[in-house]
Amino acid sequence: MDEILVVVALVLLAVPVTLVALIIGQSGLRKRLSDAEREISKLQKTLREMRAGNGAATPTGAAVQEAAQPAEAEETTAADQSRADLAQSGQAQPAENTPIVTVWPSSSKTPPTISPQEIPSAPRPPSPVAQAFADLGPWLQQNWFYAVSAASLALAGIFLVQYGMENGLLPPRARVAVALAFGAGLIAVGEFIRRRFGDGEQSATAYLPSVFSGAGIVTLFGAILSARMLYDLIGGGAAMVGMVVVAGIAIVLGWLLGPLLVAVGVVGAFSAPVVLENSGADPSPLFGFFAIVTMMGLGVDTVRRWGWISALTLALAYLMGFAVLLDVSSALSWTGQLYFVGIALLAIVIPARSLQPDHDGPTALLGALMRMTLGAKERDVTWPHFPTMLAFLSVAASTTLLLLMWKPGTAEIWLATGLMAALGGLLIFWSHRAPALQDAALIPPLALLASVFMQSDSTRVTYTRFVQTYAENPEASFPWVVTVLLGLGVGISFLAMWRGLRGGQFAVVWGVIAAVYAPAMAMVLELGWKPAAVIGGYPWALHAAGLAVIMAGIAERFARHDGENRLRASFAIMSALSCMAFAFVIIFSSVALTVALAVTVVAAAVLDRMWKLPALSWFIAAGVVTLGYRLVVDPGVAYSSAGPLVGVLVAYLGTLAAFVVALRLLRGMPRPTAQVMLDSAIWSTAGLTISLLLLRWIDNAVGAGYVVTHWSIGLNSAIWLGLALAQMQRTQGRKQALLDKFRWGLAIVFGAIGGLTVLGGLAGGNPLLWGEMTNYVHGPVLINTLAAAYLVPAVVVLAGAWRLTKIDMRLRKALVLSGGFLAAFWVLTVIRHFWQGGAHMELSKGISQPEQYTYTVVLLGLGAGVFYQSLARRSAVIRKAGLVLIGFAVAKVFLVDVTDLDGLTRVFSLLVLGLALAALAWLNRWAQERDGASTQAGPPALPPED
Repeated sequence: MDEILVVVALVLLAVPVTLVALIIGQSGLRKRLSDAEREISKLQKTLREMRAGNGAATPTGAAVQEAAQPAEAEETTAADQSRADLAQSGQAQPAENTPIVTVWPSSSKTPPTISPQEIPSAPRPPSPVAQAFADLGPWLQQNWFYAVSAASLALAGIFLVQYGMENGLLPPRARVAVALAFGAGLIAVGEFIRRRFGDGEQSATAYLPSVFSGAGIVTLFGAILSARMLYDLIGGGAAMVGMVVVAGIAIVLGWLLGPLLVAVGVVGAFSAPVVLENSGADPSPLFGFFAIVTMMGLGVDTVRRWGWISALTLALAYLMGFAVLLDVSSALSWTGQLYFVGIALLAIVIPARSLQPDHDGPTALLGALMRMTLGAKERDVTWPHFPTMLAFLSVAASTTLLLLMWKPGTAEIWLATGLMAALGGLLIFWSHRAPALQDAALIPPLALLASVFMQSDSTRVTYTRFVQTYAENPEASFPWVVTVLLGLGVGISFLAMWRGLRGGQFAVVWGVIAAVYAPAMAMVLELGWKPAAVIGGYPWALHAAGLAVIMAGIAERFARHDGENRLRASFAIMSALSCMAFAFVIIFSSVALTVALAVTVVAAAVLDRMWKLPALSWFIAAGVVTLGYRLVVDPGVAYSSAGPLVGVLVAYLGTLAAFVVALRLLRGMPRPTAQVMLDSAIWSTAGLTISLLLLRWIDNAVGAGYVVTHWSIGLNSAIWLGLALAQMQRTQGRKQALLDKFRWGLAIVFGAIGGLTVLGGLAGGNPLLWGEMTNYVHGPVLINTLAAAYLVPAVVVLAGAWRLTKIDMRLRKALVLSGGFLAAFWVLTVIRHFWQGGAHMELSKGISQPEQYTYTVVLLGLGAGVFYQSLARRSAVIRKAGLVLIGFAVAKVFLVDVTDLDGLTRVFSLLVLGLALAALAWLNRWAQERDGASTQAGPPALPPED
């Protein structure tokens, strides 16, 4: 530990060199600027004298004025004309006091005008800090001895005390007195030099007063610390008074001599405890000393506004405080926690020079984001002010140290937790007049959530004691730890509500925080601490129900305050409904939980209908997604196929009824997102319910629990295809929005699963190809397992093609072709089942002549029906489809029936084909004549689809 402190001390003692370089560089800039101003004044004076002495050669004042009047009139006319041109073009006109810059080419009498926005911006000069760093190298080559001199004198005063202690030359009181006298002498010498010879850059004694006075300040600090920590000559109160007096002297001298003295004093004061090197003393009083030094540095800088002095002071305050905290015992670590909170408050109050922060401008996070996204011209406007960045970084540093620097004791953990809650609440209450500190006020509450979650570690005493409450003593008292933590979250929500009711540009943000923070604390406790396993489900559910009541009260306050604008009330109502759902999750069974969540969706629709709360559409959409997850995944299809029938009916039909009721409640209201979500959920839930009930019915009727059958494959494919179509419907035919792209991705995944399942039903589960017992067809003709395997997926796909009118037409055609193919295949299997029976569906067993003839008749009938529809709708596409079916029938008759059939069956097959073709030829002729007559009379009422 001592080696680390020595390294820190060496680093700190090297800082004055850089500080002196920066100050000298800035002083050089000021000197050059003053010299330039003097030269300009001399030139102006010389020009006036020349004009006064050479009246004949130089135009008189009257002549100059007469010559200037036409120019001014011409310039004014040009400016007015430019503004008129801007007005005619519809562009924004510059303000009246905005100059219109003119440029006169040599070939034009009328000067063209350009606006200030069109002038190319000159390169910005480097900042003073950058210029100081540029001058650092040359200055160090000539003036490095100033910094070394200041450090040497300061060390001389401190080592004077240490030498007397090690050699026993003087008693302790005399040693401290000598150190105080030496420090006062250094200050006196510096002040004498300043008054007698000056401290300007042009004088021979430049910077010497700051060197001597700064070394004296460090020596005085070291003497007081020695009297307290080494010799125990004075008490803590006297030591604090002495350090305050020394800090006051440093402030006064720093005001007179500039930032060099302040920097030397700050660095030396923070370094003094390290140089003393006495690890046997209790280091906790150093926190008070560091706080006083921090007040000194910030106090000087808040008046002189050097900026970097405050940054240096806070950096050293955190660095040295962290080093001391590592060496403090766990019983005294609370002093360090209080110290860091105090530093954050000092960083807010002292630069603002008020007990009420009034930081204006952009917030730190928002300003940094705008600076990264906007151009260089806007960066000067959007970059947060220096006090704002100072406060934000200080709050972030203090909160991080509170979050990470935990000692094993319970008291320290509770103190850190309480300090984070108190700091967050104070900043929320304190910053209502400081819009630039709104993001800083959110850091401690967010850290509090992280702290509570991090405590759910087996090494944390608070969590371990909570978990083991009833392990050793079943009669132990009720553990109030989760109640207290949840109470802290409720308190911050109340403060956020109060802050939101105060108005301002962040009023909506504070309204959201008020509605979210306390439930977020409950969710963190649920994820990490799992209170229901310790205190029981019902007590923990009562906590969630209490949160719902509190959120309802917050919603009432926002609704009363905002009037017709109910956005913030909507967030609070969504939070209340979510808390109720959370309570349901804790105590209800899987079925009851599903129904309860469905009821919350209906409740949201009712509240939206009554109070016009558009934001509740988000809650409804989230509820639809959550219920879909429960119906499909957890407990999902596995529960619905094996669980009690009554529970399945209640869960699925209850959810379906809730979706229908919610959609009817939102009818006529501008809620497109919620309406589309509910509408798609109704169709997908209905299909899911029918598929699952069919699966259960078939399994019960068959009397065997086959895992993979053609009907289970078909019903599962119908479920996944329905989910894919539901996602397509929710996109509304768009492909640009990020959420819509995510939904299209889900649709592709679900569709791929459903499509592969269908292919499995056509291959491995096809009863026409495989004759195992699992592929036997059960049930009568038309109403059997074949319908579940092929007709249900076909209906789902065709219904999707019919409903999804806003998707790409090519995709709709693909859906129609896929559904039509599945329907045609189902017809084929129905015919096979009619003639062969359920146990002889395999094609390898042959095809009878009546079955072959039936295929021909069905093909002709379907082709004729489709052809007639094409004529009725005047659609060339449907006509082509009918001709394809008829072509298949013709090819079958001449290629199959003629060879496989015999006797009257073959005769009737050819007879039916001939009569059907003759009838279709006559029908086609009649349709052509009708279309010709309609063309002569006028355009048809309904144009062809293609």
